[in-house]
Amino acid sequence: MVCILRIISKFNCMPTYATAPRTRPQPAEISSSRQVRIAYFIMVHHKPNVFKAMFEKIYTRDQFYLIHIDRKAGAKFTEEIQLYLLQFPNAYLLESMNIVPGGFSVIQAELNAMEYLLNVSREWDYFINLSGEDYPLRSQSIIRQFLTANKGRNYLFYYDQKFYRPDTMQRIHNHFTELTHKISSMIYKREFMEGVTPYIGEKWFMLTRETCTFLTNNKRVMDFEDYYLHTLLPAESFFQTVLMNTEFKDIIVNDDKRANIERSCFRSSSHAGNFIQSLDTGNYLFIRKVNGKTDTGILQYISEHYNLPLPEIDEVERELKRDNQDNN
Repeated sequence: MVCILRIISKFNCMPTYATAPRTRPQPAEISSSRQVRIAYFIMVHHKPNVFKAMFEKIYTRDQFYLIHIDRKAGAKFTEEIQLYLLQFPNAYLLESMNIVPGGFSVIQAELNAMEYLLNVSREWDYFINLSGEDYPLRSQSIIRQFLTANKGRNYLFYYDQKFYRPDTMQRIHNHFTELTHKISSMIYKREFMEGVTPYIGEKWFMLTRETCTFLTNNKRVMDFEDYYLHTLLPAESFFQTVLMNTEFKDIIVNDDKRANIERSCFRSSSHAGNFIQSLDTGNYLFIRKVNGKTDTGILQYISEHYNLPLPEIDEVERELKRDNQDNN
């Protein structure tokens, strides 16, 4: 893989400093010696007000925040986010990349982010990736308590790609090329990595610091990078395949802790009601696709449950049940 992709501009990625933030950040309610710290990586390209509302909900003075602004974002948007972040001393900007939907550039940005945050501080324990339209379902205190109680586990969805999603195998069996704004339509067949089982899932995860160190420093990972550089939608399979084919397999919980608002929730109150019921039966930490069109009932639910304890769920038992259902 071309190593220059890993280089981060010293000047573009310097932390921003200010003396007094406009907002009232959440305090660190539990001593850092007892509670994990999170390094958040947030990729944004539009809807600045939606991003700001989310950011102020996850912000604390003792954690770390790295933001990537897509190079294709307008100059006005970029300047607005840059100026906004000046008030947060522990917020950083990653050098902008051109993110191509369906390409490896998403993975490259995340690997760059891990490497950057590992160099920023040794005092964070978990790396969590978010988009600009994600939103926390629980307070930072509750989220950190959950991760503290489950410290050492990685959270991401995974499925055996060949067995459960054979329809997606062409994504990795064909050789794709990422162009400036799209994926090339000129493809050819190739063999998959020898001795490796392909996995697929979602592109959201919560990874331990040790996992991030492995992903950015292990030579074996470079082999996966070289192969997945020329696949389609690698953001849904790269990290799953790497981790499930290495020693990290045994510490993965098959859950990314995200609730995803389907488009139907924007059209029907009954669908929104069913979605709210699903929130009550899970211990989700974040919700995806919150914006100005989100159903008011969902927004009210988030507000009312934000400071409530998570429902107690036996994650191992739930994972076994999911496996049994998948095998039937």
